[in-house]
Amino acid sequence: MYDQGEQQGPAAPEHHVVLAERGPFIAPRCSCGWSGPARRSRPLARDEAAAHIAHPG
Repeated sequence: MYDQGEQQGPAAPEHHVVLAERGPFIAPRCSCGWSGPARRSRPLARDEAAAHIAHPG
């Protein structure tokens, strides 16, 4: 129950990022539909995924 002045909006979608491997490449993919470019560098793919979670959109 909530006060009349308080508004409840839809909950923001959660972001679940996985790193998908394709041969020598790795690409971040998110449950919201976002995907990053395939990279050979795992740390760079992880950094892009972390940046997406920190600032989705």
